Amino acid sequence: MEPYRPYVDQIVCGIIRGNGKFLEMTPSMKKELLQIPAMDVVIDGQKSPLMNAVQRTTASLARCFEASSRKILYPELE
Repeated sequence: MEPYRPYVDQIVCGIIRGNGKFLEMTPSMKKELLQIPAMDVVIDGQKSPLMNAVQRTTASLARCFEASSRKILYPELE
């Protein structure tokens, strides 16, 4: 899941930048965090919601373990 960490970090850093580093979780912050799975990312040249991209990455890793492929699909950072 580390290839997707920069996307989460971007959201969290934005929350901290806007509210300070000593903060309590508010409903608006929770709403921002809950939007992470629906964020658009580019994987294999196509835009896809992060949740679907994670599934594609894990499926490609499984194919590597099965020896049916030698390529893991990673998101392309923009």
